[in-house]
Amino acid sequence: MEDLIEGLVSLMRVEGPEYDVYNIGKENEHTIKELAQEVLNLTDTESGIVHEPLPEDDPSQRRPDISRAKAELNWEPEISLREGLNKTIEQFKRNMNSV
Repeated sequence: MEDLIEGLVSLMRVEGPEYDVYNIGKENEHTIKELAQEVLNLTDTESGIVHEPLPEDDPSQRRPDISRAKAELNWEPEISLREGLNKTIEQFKRNMNSV
C-alpha cells in the first residue's frame, strides 16, 4: 500500500492536463494461483484453493506498463509481493484482535 500511496501523491503533484493516465502498479505479474498459494504459505493455514472457470471477459494479461510513471514521476514500486502480503496479513490480525 505504501507504494500505491506514494504513486498517488506523485500523481497529485503533476502539472498539466487534468485527465492524464498513468499506471502505478507492479510490473511483475503473478497468477491468482501463485498469489493464493503465497497467502496460504504466509498464513500457515490448511485452507485449500478452489478452481473456477474464468469469466469470458477476463484479461489474459494484467501487467501494467509503468514506464511513464518511472520517467515522468520518478516513481516505481519498491515493496515486494511477499513483504506487502506480510504487512496486509499483520494488519488483518491486528484488526481481528481489536474486535
